Amino acid sequence: MSNSKLVNYMQLSPNCSKPRNHVIDKLTIHHMAGNLTVEQCGSVFAPANRQASANYGIGTDGRVGLYVDEANRSWCSSNAANDNRAVTIEVANDEVGGDWHVSDTSLSKLIDLCVDICQRNSISRINYINPATSPCTSGLPRLPVQGHIWRVSSRISQSRLTPDWRVRYNPRLRSSRLVMCPIASGSSFPT
Repeated sequence: MSNSKLVNYMQLSPNCSKPRNHVIDKLTIHHMAGNLTVEQCGSVFAPANRQASANYGIGTDGRVGLYVDEANRSWCSSNAANDNRAVTIEVANDEVGGDWHVSDTSLSKLIDLCVDICQRNSISRINYINPATSPCTSGLPRLPVQGHIWRVSSRISQSRLTPDWRVRYNPRLRSSRLVMCPIASGSSFPT
């Protein structure tokens, strides 16, 4: 299992489980709720008592940080089953509060990173799980990248992956996040 070659900075966090116990078949994307550089995000995940991490982080300048090798499970979504299957990504906001805006530069790099992860892990078809459909996430800030899902889908399509962005209700999701996962052949999800 390899890491992305898009990485500009690396600070490995002790907050992870080695190795992950499932193949990678999801992407879980959070926003940082702050305008952190990849170095600052790495510093947040560095203390062992933090008990939090992500595989990658993206700054508003489009730089990519690696905090947990893809071979290992990050402690990102407060859901061990999800984190064992997902590559987790934290994206910096260029606006704190309000709509928690994400810069075009970081969004573009997020798309590149998602395509790279999907290609390296043989994820050829993906599904978008909308956390807004879950009562567990009501009242949480809307994830800024959700408004760009069709742009993400288009870019992944151009990369010869087959996107399938159906919304699926999942009551187990307990925080505001974007999750993309493969759809098994013949599976169907409500739209």
